[in-house]
Amino acid sequence: MSKYMCMLLILLLSGMATAQTLLVKEAGTGDPLVGVSVTSDRQEILLTTDGEGKVDVSRFSDANNVYISYIGYQTRKLSIDELKYRDYIIELNKVNVLLDQVVVAATRWGQRRRDVPSRISSISNEDVRLKNPQTSADLLGINGEVFIQKSQQGGGSPMIRGFSTNRLLYAVDGVRMNTAIFRSGNLQNVISIDPFSVERTEIVFGPGSVIYGSDAIGGVMSFQTLAPELSTDSDFAVSGTATARYSSANSERTGHFDFNLGWRKWAMRTSITSFQFDDLRMGRYGPDDYLRPFYVKRIDSTDLVIENEDPLLQKPTAYDQMNLMHKIRFVPDDRWSFDLSSIYSTTTDFPRYDRLILTDGNQPLNAEWNYGPQTWSLNALNVRYARSIALFDEVNLKLAYQRFEESRMDRRFMEVLRRITEEEVDAWSGNLDFRKPVGAHLHLFYGFETVMNDVASTGSIENIATGVMSNGPSRYPQSRWWSNAVYFTVQKEVTRRFGWQVGLRYNYFDLDADFSNNLPFYPFDKTTANLTHSAFSGNAGLLWKPDTRSTFSLNLSSGFRAPNVDDIGKIFDSEPGSVVVPNSDLRSEQAYNAELGWTQRLKDWFRVDASIYYTLLENAMVRRNFELNGRDSILFDGELSQVQAIQNAALARVYGGQISVEVKFAGNWSWLTRLNYQKGEEELDDGTTSPSRHAAPMFGKSQIRFRDERFSLDLDISYNAERSFDDMPVEEIGKEHLYARNENGQPYSPRWYTLNLHTSYQLTDELSIGAAIENITDQRYRPYSSGLAGSGRNFILSIRTRFDE
Repeated sequence: MSKYMCMLLILLLSGMATAQTLLVKEAGTGDPLVGVSVTSDRQEILLTTDGEGKVDVSRFSDANNVYISYIGYQTRKLSIDELKYRDYIIELNKVNVLLDQVVVAATRWGQRRRDVPSRISSISNEDVRLKNPQTSADLLGINGEVFIQKSQQGGGSPMIRGFSTNRLLYAVDGVRMNTAIFRSGNLQNVISIDPFSVERTEIVFGPGSVIYGSDAIGGVMSFQTLAPELSTDSDFAVSGTATARYSSANSERTGHFDFNLGWRKWAMRTSITSFQFDDLRMGRYGPDDYLRPFYVKRIDSTDLVIENEDPLLQKPTAYDQMNLMHKIRFVPDDRWSFDLSSIYSTTTDFPRYDRLILTDGNQPLNAEWNYGPQTWSLNALNVRYARSIALFDEVNLKLAYQRFEESRMDRRFMEVLRRITEEEVDAWSGNLDFRKPVGAHLHLFYGFETVMNDVASTGSIENIATGVMSNGPSRYPQSRWWSNAVYFTVQKEVTRRFGWQVGLRYNYFDLDADFSNNLPFYPFDKTTANLTHSAFSGNAGLLWKPDTRSTFSLNLSSGFRAPNVDDIGKIFDSEPGSVVVPNSDLRSEQAYNAELGWTQRLKDWFRVDASIYYTLLENAMVRRNFELNGRDSILFDGELSQVQAIQNAALARVYGGQISVEVKFAGNWSWLTRLNYQKGEEELDDGTTSPSRHAAPMFGKSQIRFRDERFSLDLDISYNAERSFDDMPVEEIGKEHLYARNENGQPYSPRWYTLNLHTSYQLTDELSIGAAIENITDQRYRPYSSGLAGSGRNFILSIRTRFDE
């Protein structure tokens, strides 16, 4: 008898386990929804649905309510009893106006967007598939809230709230991507991230140093890549997608394939993407200053200026890229999960176009200026453990190793000596994050972080006539950069209408640099340098929710950027006639930010999300005139050059506002507008002020949307205000080759717009096709501070198929 009772008990438990597999479908079509966020009112766990729209919710058995949310769909709040009553099958209705999204980037743990005082923007997979961004830089720009600067086609440097480059932080799967050689000049590292492998993208506006440490002053861009998916209702399942795309403006040929193998406890996911981009064609109607009338070609050992038969074609800008990703997941039980991931990206050489259009009188200044292959790899182990004890309910350990390889190759026109510098960075990091709910309304997040970067830099000079190689000056000293930190955040819901959040971080830094490799080339007065610094950062936020449709927030936060190897040890020509030399006497720069936010929704047809902010940056590290051993000029690359160095020599201010308005009309139509205004200024050597270089002119996007079960359409207009000569930063006025000229012959950045149409149609459950026309009116424009003109009229065709077995 006891034997049969045991068998019955096993069957009952098995049935209960099966019943706790939640299936989330789209209302109307019944299609499973992938990547839906599922969390409880305690917010101690965030889960997502797999490739079949399923997720095991047995860990929510002691919760009062479960929240099911997905971008573009109405959030559902149900009790555990309601889930059981519905047989764990839930349908979500499509909406175009949302209030309660789940975000991860704010604290590294899943939270409802409405419970976070910072402004956070999410980019959905649906928008990415519809808009077809060519790179991850373009991906960041599709929502109209991040400004993208480009010096060449193989690049893209985001600007957020008046900050850019190494004052913004990138995170991939929670791993810090910024290294000790991230520079103050425009960066192109974001293109290493494959937009096809990105599952969700979140942008945190304003300082995020409490969680992410140094560099997170203007904002944080968090990319979460595709995760392996377990099989929940069979012993084995296989699924995947394949995409092919062509774009006419640069003859882009892109192919992507990813597949997932899922068992009950094991899963593997692989992604492969190949990109090929030819020279980029600009638009027909706009300033003639942007035309490309000539380019340089070496023929019979001689540099020749060749007339460009098509001045709209930006020669040379072509390059190729390859991205690979492989992940393994092991989930032995409800408490443990292990994730091992490996990501690899590499490019061909890609020309720095803004240096190739620079002229010295009537002839080009440079015959060649290339970034060498940009290679990046990330290997990470993530271990998560869930158990309610005194110290935590959930703990997450992330260990990562990254390898960065970069190089620069340039040669002056009619010269035979090619300068080559190569940089390699080995970056190790470890994060240990804890989450502890204390009752139903108090949550504690805390953790520890350690980061170490080894920087190796070499220089050489090649005689292209003889092929002889010789040693040359390197860009950086041989260096090691350490960072160690402890941080915590406390979130309290005082009442259903009022809550607060407080966070604090302590960071200790150590930097050792050895300049001996450059002593034969420059008259340095020291061989080594050491910097040790510590920094505090914090935030305090208040949330007031007078009703379920309104949220008001006040957020005070600070951020910092510690001196890195690029700051203290870089040697390069910032512009003709100037050379930047090392300076080891640097301190961290500190940012202080205040922000007011307001979100209002009227039922499901109207939403407004607005914020205003003010940021003060003290001890800003800027390039200023300097002396080297008492000399204000040295001979650099055969030219007497003004000596400059990065120094804590400025106070900067940035203020502005952002607003997003969404309206849903009858049927499946909606309208969305996002507008960004930022104004910045920084001190100059003489005590006067100049507009901030990285505060972009007012920009935004307005679009009309149509969505139904099988067809999607977006008609949008992207626009950018003028930056007049009188409002140009002093640093930019000397870069006349980047800008158009006004009636007085002075450089300025004209206003511009593009009109774009994107469509997608689901032919079958497995096959969809996308078609788009970008820049319909064929405008010739160049985004502010960019060396590359935007693409002209661009036709895009993409085909995507998915399979599930």
